[in-house]
Amino acid sequence: MARTIRFAAETNATQVLDIYAPVVTDTAISFEETPPSRSEMAGRIRNTMEHYPWLACEEAGRVLGYAYAGAFRSRPAYRWAAEVTVYVNQEEQRRGVASALYTSLLGILLVQGFTEALAGITLPNAGSVALHERFGFQRVGVFEKVGFKFEAWHDVQWWALHLQQSHDPHGAPTPLPEVRAGSPGLVESLL
Repeated sequence: MARTIRFAAETNATQVLDIYAPVVTDTAISFEETPPSRSEMAGRIRNTMEHYPWLACEEAGRVLGYAYAGAFRSRPAYRWAAEVTVYVNQEEQRRGVASALYTSLLGILLVQGFTEALAGITLPNAGSVALHERFGFQRVGVFEKVGFKFEAWHDVQWWALHLQQSHDPHGAPTPLPEVRAGSPGLVESLL
């Protein structure tokens, strides 16, 4: 069966949640303490897709992993930076799913006009560190003991990838729906 990368839909919320819930309940990778509901996850996908990409890697109708981007911070001066995240079903890890998702995600962010991709990794997480190093992300700092979960303090290491040269400071990255409408097929060619 061939794997495909495509834009996620609200109808993927259950499968996305199947991947994410164990990360919340069994690890410190996510600082959420309770998994979101199916409807909350559907809302997250819908709200993200209003401006940023949310992608799913699928095989035979089964979501193997997903990746998305979002605002790094809410202040307007940060609008050229996007925070990126990828999650892969445990059974599919180290089989190229995360790399395929990141390749498409970062390509779309570039087309949208973002200049920086940023990622926070709860330590230790050797797999995520290796993935970000492979894509050329650089370590930019560590927030020590910033999250408390499972009766322990956890550090978060921040990574940055420079996507392209800074451009017109009066413009802003183009929302995903506008890029898709203005250049039919361009974004989809990156999937």
